[in-house]
Amino acid sequence: MCKPSMQRAVDEAVRQTGSLKRLAERLGISRQALQQWRSVPVKHVLALEQISGVSRYDLRPDVYGPDPKRDRRVAA
Repeated sequence: MCKPSMQRAVDEAVRQTGSLKRLAERLGISRQALQQWRSVPVKHVLALEQISGVSRYDLRPDVYGPDPKRDRRVAA
């Protein structure tokens, strides 16, 4: 099972594409394969980001780290 934050990101990707089946088809994998992911495989992250609009930083923060746009601090 994905970590909670990654699972929420995958759930959002499914919601954005309409269904688990449709997302799997667009990724070129089976629905069953998608359901078995413990985390989004690195080879699918960028395609999933493009298809769903869900950020790679949310899909795999362990690989891509925090979103640099969210972590910018205003210099004093």
